[in-house]
Amino acid sequence: MAVSVKAVSFRPAQLVRTILCFALLASALTYAQSGQFQHVVVIFQENRTPDNLFGSSPSFEPGVDLATTGLNSKGQQIPLGPVALTSCYDLNHGHIPFLRQYDDGKMDGADKIGVIVNPGCKLPPNPQFKYVDNSTGQIQPYFDLATQYGWANRMFQTNQGGSYPAHQFIFSGTSAPTENSDLFAAENPTKGPGEPTGCLGALGQTVLLINPQGYEDSSVYPCFEHPTLGDLLDYAQPAPIDWRYYTLSPGSIWTAPNSIRHICVPETQNGQLVCTGHEWVKHVIIPQTTILTDAQDCNLPAVSWVMPDGGDSDHAGTNKGTGPSWIANIVNAIGLSPCGYWNNTAIFITWDDWGGWYDHVAPFRIGARNGWGKGYVYGFRVPLIVVSAYTPAGYVDNADHDFGSILRFIETVFGPPGAPLGPIGPGTYADAYANDFHFFFTLKAPRVFHKIHAQHGASYFLNRKRAPIDPDDE
Repeated sequence: MAVSVKAVSFRPAQLVRTILCFALLASALTYAQSGQFQHVVVIFQENRTPDNLFGSSPSFEPGVDLATTGLNSKGQQIPLGPVALTSCYDLNHGHIPFLRQYDDGKMDGADKIGVIVNPGCKLPPNPQFKYVDNSTGQIQPYFDLATQYGWANRMFQTNQGGSYPAHQFIFSGTSAPTENSDLFAAENPTKGPGEPTGCLGALGQTVLLINPQGYEDSSVYPCFEHPTLGDLLDYAQPAPIDWRYYTLSPGSIWTAPNSIRHICVPETQNGQLVCTGHEWVKHVIIPQTTILTDAQDCNLPAVSWVMPDGGDSDHAGTNKGTGPSWIANIVNAIGLSPCGYWNNTAIFITWDDWGGWYDHVAPFRIGARNGWGKGYVYGFRVPLIVVSAYTPAGYVDNADHDFGSILRFIETVFGPPGAPLGPIGPGTYADAYANDFHFFFTLKAPRVFHKIHAQHGASYFLNRKRAPIDPDDE
């Protein structure tokens, strides 16, 4: 059954009233009150779990929680084996695969996840039970960042599905089609390879919605209308807070603002739908490599979302193995910037969903207790590395976090002393239920930055000639 969503005129005054009417617990406001951070950079990669991405060295620092074996549906313990970052296969990772792997909390269904095999690929045994091979040091930048700064043992994707809804939660704290809906967009939209989505999608394109009972029995055109964190920043008092969404292309499922009607403002030009909104033109930055020059040219906004090119994304089956260098170069650009960004920037590096790989830690289930997100939150663990001049080397955090925690942190940092900016919307948004990251920022004096070694330098990403590809075109 398809459902239609009535176009809603977004009212800034309504958002301001929402901000004034709701207050988050004002815990750990030290960094906000002191002005410790003036910039927050949120970097996303694709489709990995901690056990998969870091399992080549499961005790790389004291306190990390990584498994060396995984339980399958037959009750067997399967040793995790090596696979290349550039593996020739991908794993299904929608909502149904989540349910199979989760198996009512037993976490024994990874072997029931389907496999997508590239032509000529020789599939290894137990393809879901793998860690990324680091024998050549290819992913060493990730280990270096984790050991030099902060690591989260319990970072979970908010949603139980793939990239499209994940990025709606990353930008807005929800994937609901309207502000007060109890439905969530649950899967990637129906579209062909290379076709745009969101408000730029062709008529007839839909995305499945999931209800609180966990059933995907309706669908909608993927152009939504509700507030976002970008709106909170735009209408902050006493002055707007600048933000940018660095991305590869306007129609990607990773370009979350393209699904928000009042930001995109879609219009047909020369026979093609394009986003024309003032907020889109001002804040959505293409190409994503502009983050490297903005950091060097003293042009970094207060809040940045940074998305990768497909080759740099870590997406199984399609990436080119350059993701660790891409991340290292963003951190280096900030850390070595002549603009002093290192002493006032918090950097969050995380992955948008689990990608179908095995992970041994069951997600926490707030929805089972109070109804928030019932039927769709939370998903599996994803890696999270927190980088700043105020983060102790080798810090390992064991609190439960999700994408809403990043939104909550931004709201706290840029809110007035003693009060955050948000939450974004009503009590159906992830930031309203998330904790923050204050334990990652306990040093009173900033640390000196040391460059992260990478196989490729910034010039590789700024000057390469290969055709760009979206991070995920499923």
